[in-house]
Amino acid sequence: MTTKLNFIDLFCGIGGFHQVLNKLGCKCTLACDIDKSCQENYEENYNVKPVKDVRDIMPEKIENVDIICGGFPCQPFSNGGNKKTFDDERGLLFDEIMRLAKVKKPKFMFLENVKHILKVSNGEVLEYIKKKLDDYGYEVQIFQMSPHNYGVPQQRERVYFVCVRKDIYDNKPVELQPYNGPQLDFKTILQNKNDIDEKYFIKDDILNVLEAWDEIIKVMEVGEKMSPTILIHDYYKNYTLDECQGHADWRKDYMEKNKPLIEKYKTIFDEWYAKYKDLLSKREIYGKLEWQVGKIKPNDSIFNYFIQIRQSGIRVKKAEYFPTLVAISQIPIYGKEKRYITPRECARLQSFPDSYKMHTNDKKSYKHFGNSVNVDNVNNVISSTFKHYGYL
Repeated sequence: MTTKLNFIDLFCGIGGFHQVLNKLGCKCTLACDIDKSCQENYEENYNVKPVKDVRDIMPEKIENVDIICGGFPCQPFSNGGNKKTFDDERGLLFDEIMRLAKVKKPKFMFLENVKHILKVSNGEVLEYIKKKLDDYGYEVQIFQMSPHNYGVPQQRERVYFVCVRKDIYDNKPVELQPYNGPQLDFKTILQNKNDIDEKYFIKDDILNVLEAWDEIIKVMEVGEKMSPTILIHDYYKNYTLDECQGHADWRKDYMEKNKPLIEKYKTIFDEWYAKYKDLLSKREIYGKLEWQVGKIKPNDSIFNYFIQIRQSGIRVKKAEYFPTLVAISQIPIYGKEKRYITPRECARLQSFPDSYKMHTNDKKSYKHFGNSVNVDNVNNVISSTFKHYGYL
């Protein structure tokens, strides 16, 4: 570094931005996150105690700031948050960033959000952000990135805003460092099976339900095209005409597409459903199979893939990239070993070093990494910007 820059880490989570900026020689002078467990974890790793609420930060009372960074809350813009945008107060927390920027006028701001922010509300949110940045004296460049584009086996589409103060902006776009290396095998992320605690291995109803569905997969002919989502309960329910007409269009579409497949193997399905109906009925999602791995292959099995138990059903995905980590309880199951991926594996997927001290509560750790930025992606964005402007 030619000059040591300081930064404030807003909506800091467990410090993905901090990981990068600290390695680049920058100093954190303030961090902020509303989640108590994130505050505790951040302090344990970086010796900085985050304040709780960004709205309590008074810019006149803090020292000069060279960089503001933060993944401002994405729930209002994400699928999981139903894209409430301006109707959700979390959508206005971007304004808190700008409130501080207006007074402190940092050289750079590095901000992150979900990709949906580019199109939600017919683009109104994006235009609002760009106008606000322009009004407050910043040029902005937007990058769409995912770890899997840079060798990390997790598909996680995110948007990064690189905001440069207009008086230092040089009218040239920042160019990200190209990645020409290999796509890492997802197995490089995995811990040794023999070292993994028994608590991470699936059992009871989850294991029984997956094994039940696996019986169906194993009787399918090679090359069989599976329905996008099998709603097995709907096939065996005798709905009235009025009830059928009351179903959502997507549901009627799935039910129609399920019929040829189920009826082709009707005797097998009838016996199978009679055998497992009680188990499949324990939770509604147990009766929904989202098969996202293409046609049936030789020796196919549900356990050849990654599996997630989601609100929409049992989702089966190709074992090439890990499914996107999320903050809610949809921890990926590694089918080959019939277990959930561990918090340390989640940390690796987010490019945190093995030296990173995780929270002792697994549930909180899964949430932390599901909410975090990917450190390698952040490093590309920030180091590319620093190189462009002579700070590296």
